[in-house]
Formats: sequence, C-alpha cells, structure tokens
Amino acid sequence: MGVKLSKLSNVYKKYGFRGFCRKLWAYVKANYFDRVSFAVFFAPRKYKKAIERILADEQYDRIVLWRSSFGYKVPLFQRPQHIATNLSKRGCLVLYEVTTMTDRVKTLKRHHDRLYLFNFNNTLLNKILMKRLASEPHPKYVQLYSTDWKLSVENIKDYISRGFGFIYEYIDHISPELAGTKELPKNIIEKYDYVMSDDRTFVIVTADLLRDDVLSKRGERRVAVSSNGVDHAFFRTFEDGVEPDDEFKAIQAKGKPILMYYGALAAWFDYDLVRRMDATGRYSIVLIGIKYDESYDVSGIGELENVYFLGPRDYTVLKYYARCADVLMIPFKINDITRSTNPVKLFEYMALGKPIVTTDMNECRKYSSVLIGEDHDDFLGKLDEALALRGDAEYASLLDREARENDWSYKADAIIDLIKRYE
Repeated sequence: MGVKLSKLSNVYKKYGFRGFCRKLWAYVKANYFDRVSFAVFFAPRKYKKAIERILADEQYDRIVLWRSSFGYKVPLFQRPQHIATNLSKRGCLVLYEVTTMTDRVKTLKRHHDRLYLFNFNNTLLNKILMKRLASEPHPKYVQLYSTDWKLSVENIKDYISRGFGFIYEYIDHISPELAGTKELPKNIIEKYDYVMSDDRTFVIVTADLLRDDVLSKRGERRVAVSSNGVDHAFFRTFEDGVEPDDEFKAIQAKGKPILMYYGALAAWFDYDLVRRMDATGRYSIVLIGIKYDESYDVSGIGELENVYFLGPRDYTVLKYYARCADVLMIPFKINDITRSTNPVKLFEYMALGKPIVTTDMNECRKYSSVLIGEDHDDFLGKLDEALALRGDAEYASLLDREARENDWSYKADAIIDLIKRYE
C-alpha cells in the first residue's frame, strides 16, 4: 500500500489536482471495472472462436505473451513495442498486454501479422486464452520487464507450471527512481531475486553492467545481450508537408543553433549542465518529452532565457522536430542508473544523422559517432566539435553505419537465438 501511495503522490505532483483525478479514474477503471467485460461474459464462445482462429490462421514457431503493462499506444514508443513487433516479424505469435488507460482495446485486437493487442486484465478472456494454450504444441513464453510491478513471482511460477518459459528483460538498474516510488515495489524486488537464483529463466540484458550483475549471481546459462536499438527505416523516412508546429518554428526564427534532447525529464537529468549551456547565450536548448517526476519544476530551468520545454510529441512526428536540431544530446548525471542505461534515443539520434553529444555514460562510450563530455567543461567543448561536424560526409556515414548495426531486428534476433537453443 505504501508503494502505491508513493506512486499516487508522484502523479499528483506531476499533473496537479485535475490531472491526478483523471489519472486516478483511468487507473481504477483499467484495473478494476475493465476486469469484467459484458461482451465476453455474454458471448464467451465468440472469443473462444476468435482465439482459435488466431492460432489456426497465423503461421508461427512459438507464442510469446508480453505481460508488462506498459501499454502500446503511448507517447513514449519504446523497447516493448519495438521488440514485440520484431519478434512477430520473426515467426513469433505475440500477444501484447495493453492497458485501457492508454489503449482502446477491452478484449483483443489484431495489430498486424502475428501481433495482437490483448487485455490480460480481462479475467474471463484471460481464462479462455490460458485454457486453449494448455493444449498448444508450440513452445510458449511469458516475457516481461524487470521494472514491471504488476506480476508476482507466484504469477510467474504459475505460468511455468503451465509449460511456459520465462523471459526476463533486465533493462535498467533496479531503482525506486525508475519505478516512480520512494521504495521499490515488492513484486520488482522479488522477481529480481527469483531470476538471479534460478538459471532456468531466460535473461535478456541491455547493458554490460547488467550482464556483469547476472553473471556474478547465476553464471552464463540462458543469458543474452540485446541492447536497445532503432527502427532505422522509420527514422530515415520523411513525408512531404509534415513540419514542426509554430512554437518550434518561433525558436528556429531566433537564429541560434538548436541543442535538442527528447525523452523523460527526471532526477537523473543534469539540470545544472543545462544551466551551463544556457549561460553561454549561444544556443536555443529545446527539451521535448514528459516530466517523469517533479525534478524539472524544482530545477527552475524552465525560467531560463534560452531553454524551451515543449512537452511531449507523438512518436510519429518527433523525428520532424529532431531533424531540425543542430546537435542532439543526452545530458544525464552519472550515477548507478545511468551507468547501466542503454538509451533508445541514442540510436534514433544516429539514424537522424545529427551530431551527438552525451555525458560520460558507459554504454555511450561504445560508439565512435558519439562525442563524450567527461565533465561539464568538456561537454561544452564537445558541443563546439559537434557543430563543426554538421554536413561532414564521413561523420554522417559513420552515424548511419552504427544506426544500421543497431536496428531493432538484430535485437529481436538475439532473443530468438537464445531461446531457440533450448527448444
């Protein structure tokens, strides 16, 4: 209960009273009222047949239940959606968990070949699915994030008892800040402890330090590295006539080089470094994304002359803003969280062909296209180097090569290659 109250407190700080009420109602509706669907209750045979048709009509090698309630149609279109999509393209039938807080799917909906949005919170629908999968001859798995705080160890053991393999995506340092709570939720801690003591679990890690942690606790069995990546083709394709909005154009009209960051604004963001950038008076600093916690408001950088916070932009149009930047950056503090962070945006920045400057994060050091600022002074110096690289054909080629090497398709392949060895 304490963890939930902590989460609610953070929501109130982020969205204010009205926003808090809307979020609270959406949460209650999704997690309680939407557990019961009259459509399924009064017509269970309809949904039995629908599930039967899916299993009969789709061509697949294995079934994956994606059980982290991240949602699908959310502004931060990230690893869960990309991995699910690419697993489905590579022969997996994926049933991706939605939440009615963000997705208008009360039962199930086909998204594209072998990928279905599925409301596991619908109690009766879930029972129909599990009963049918009991006789399914194909290998089947339940997959979730290490940051998922919904499913318990007992839930996972129940899946395993029904013949499922368990794929645990260890994607971040286990931290209350990432969970958005003062203390770590019990389910997150207990699943982590369970995974680290049971080498039958498939563990997918996104960063070297996370891999080292797994190896120190349970060895190399059933472990694979699948770092974050990019939909290269998407970030290289632009439609005619789509442009940033007038708010952004007004910033462009100021004539200063644009330094851009997009993503979450949270406690690990280096607001003091942004102050240093602003103090030069040389740049327009554009921040696009969500306030993950109260840190942005507390920092006061929104009052600075050259800092512009635009709020979130939909994933489908975000690239039209980013391609107008002069430099794309990741100004994170260096701490336990960021040392284990493999940022999705890093690879998207590469695909956009823009100079990249980051702070000294372990995972960013791996790529020749990334300019690393070892401290604040060095970061400011790297901004000058990045501006000089605009239009440099050799550097642009390097960015594109490293982006292509990190396409999401390869990240899904790493997961499939691991589980196939044990099928």
